[in-house]
Amino acid sequence: MSEAQLASFRQRLLAEESALRSAANATTQHLQETEAAPDPTDRASAEEEHTLELRVRDRERRLLKKIAQALHRIEDRSYGWCEESGEPIGIARLLARPTASLCLEAQERHEAKKRQYG
Repeated sequence: MSEAQLASFRQRLLAEESALRSAANATTQHLQETEAAPDPTDRASAEEEHTLELRVRDRERRLLKKIAQALHRIEDRSYGWCEESGEPIGIARLLARPTASLCLEAQERHEAKKRQYG
């Protein structure tokens, strides 16, 4: 992978990381500002909304970890290479999923095993 491509992916990952951190801060602030509603129905709706927000943030927290790992792979020059097979991941896959650490074939094998064995 060329230096320009690595720099492009690095910038893309950093931008996504920044956006996720901003969203997490906004959620934290929103959760702290929310007042308890006296009506049980309103309170239940607010709790459901908070639960949904926290699930989204948990997903984003895992994505932040993957972004950090991808940035580390860029630094050590292993970005773009499958961690399992050593084959190139492919620019198209990285454009679709910049945090990918496995080539498509290896990812499909992992997903098949997961479906088979749970």
